[in-house]
Amino acid sequence: MSTFIPLSSPVCNLVQPQLVNFQGGLRMVDPFFHRKDKVVVIMGATGTGKSRLAIDLATHFFPAEVVNSDKMQVYKGLDIATNKVTEEECRGVPHHLLGIADPDSNFTAADFCLHANMAIDSIVERDRLPIIAGGSNSYIQAMVNDDAEFRLRYECCFLWVDVCLPVLDSFVSERVDRMVEAGLVDEVRQLFDFLSDYTRGIRRAIGVPELDHFLRIEAIADERTKKRLLEAAIARIKMNNCVLARRQLQKIHRLNSMWEWGMHRLDATEVFDKTGEEAEEGWEKLLARSKRIVKDFLQNENPPLPASAKKGAGRMPAPPTTVAATVAATY
Repeated sequence: MSTFIPLSSPVCNLVQPQLVNFQGGLRMVDPFFHRKDKVVVIMGATGTGKSRLAIDLATHFFPAEVVNSDKMQVYKGLDIATNKVTEEECRGVPHHLLGIADPDSNFTAADFCLHANMAIDSIVERDRLPIIAGGSNSYIQAMVNDDAEFRLRYECCFLWVDVCLPVLDSFVSERVDRMVEAGLVDEVRQLFDFLSDYTRGIRRAIGVPELDHFLRIEAIADERTKKRLLEAAIARIKMNNCVLARRQLQKIHRLNSMWEWGMHRLDATEVFDKTGEEAEEGWEKLLARSKRIVKDFLQNENPPLPASAKKGAGRMPAPPTTVAATVAATY
């Protein structure tokens, strides 16, 4: 069943106190108090199910819309390589900042803040819930930490979807295999250019630089050589996705210790470590907890911080200080 919770009320110049109807009864509101609009932010490493959670929450807290915060998915093209959600997967939930930028442009964090703020403003003006979801934590940090207007206008609920790294590694590896089966190589081949610049635009996406050597010589190499080079490229894609997951996790740990609002950590390991009905049951438990957190956030003026934000209680230990150290310990 969908839940509708009004997100904001029109700004007015009333000088008398107002009675606002909350679930627990009527509450007196200071006429000079400006209630911030609410935004849900879903974070996590690559492959942890952020998009799925965003869509599931959007269909429950109807009406809601999703704002993409993945720095590769913001570009047009490479839908397979960047793992964009399909129209079917969106289930009718509007998505913003998905495939809007020119593939050869350099869409910066400042660009994200500008476009995301416009999208969020539009969503809130239509009394809908904005849900920001994506793996590019630098985009989120730029908005939450560095954008004074955003901090002034919005209050955030941070959901951190986390998966044990060995389990996530296995899932990411299998996902790359599915992407290859879905046409990843052909998709990258269409974008390939002998003068490609892998430092800007969508060509920075994992899966593009790794296939460069294979694509450069496939026209002149024998079948055995091509097979060997393609297998090596796919192995690098898998490894670099695992490295990316660790970089993203390190950044989340830093932000978790930095932000006074704290994050609600959602352990999705069971979902990825199981199959079939057991995996679905694990997802339903995670989703149920997420719904409770978001419901409390939307209904409370001053929602309590998660346990992990109270004097460091329950906070996970800091990850290794370098990505290289983490990878070396894993591979």
